[in-house]
Amino acid sequence: MSNIIGLINYGIAGNIHSIKKAIEKAGGTVKIVNNENELNNVDKIVIPGVGSFKDAMAELEKDKLLEPLKKAIQIKPTLGICLGMQILSTLGFEYGKTKGLDAIKAEVKPMLVDAKVPHMGFNNIDVVKTNPLLNSLENEEFYFMHSYEVVNYTEIISLTDYAGHKFVSSIHKNNIFGVQFHPEKSREAGIKLFKNFIEL
Repeated sequence: MSNIIGLINYGIAGNIHSIKKAIEKAGGTVKIVNNENELNNVDKIVIPGVGSFKDAMAELEKDKLLEPLKKAIQIKPTLGICLGMQILSTLGFEYGKTKGLDAIKAEVKPMLVDAKVPHMGFNNIDVVKTNPLLNSLENEEFYFMHSYEVVNYTEIISLTDYAGHKFVSSIHKNNIFGVQFHPEKSREAGIKLFKNFIEL
C-alpha cells in the first residue's frame, strides 16, 4: 500500500525539515507539497506551522493551496501541528479576525493564564478519549510553544494543564487530527506519535 505523507510547505512552516526528518525516522515516506498537483499525489497530509493564524491563511491563499487543501483534508488522513492545528478551526483571533480551514468547529483565542506566555517547554498530556493517534502515549510529555489555544468542546482527545489552566492539546474529527505541541521536538514520544499517524 502506498503511504506517502505530504508535508504542506506554505512559507510559514519554519520547522518543515525537522518534521520531515522525524516522520522519516518513524518510518514514513515524505513528499514536500508546494502546489495543488503535488497535493493530489499524496496519501496523507501533515500541516506544520509556526507564526500567526492570519499570515498562515494568507500564505495558503497566495500559494493557491487554500481551496485544494480544504477539499483534500476532508478525505485524506490529516495531522495539523501547532499553528497547523489552529488553522483547522473556523476562526482565529490573532491580529484581527481570520477565517480558518473550518474543518473543526473551533476558535483560536489568546491563552489567558496567570503565568508566562508563550507556554514553552515540555508538558504532559491528559488523554480524555482513547484514540489511535495517542496510542501508548498516555503518560508522555511533549514540547509546547504557543500563545494561542484552540477552543473546542466536542473533538477533544487530550487536555494539558498550564498553571491551573486546562487547554486543548489534541483533537480528532473523522480523518482529521490536530496537536498543539511539536512532535518533532518531543524526542521518542514524538516519533511514536508520527508512527501512530503513519499506521492509521
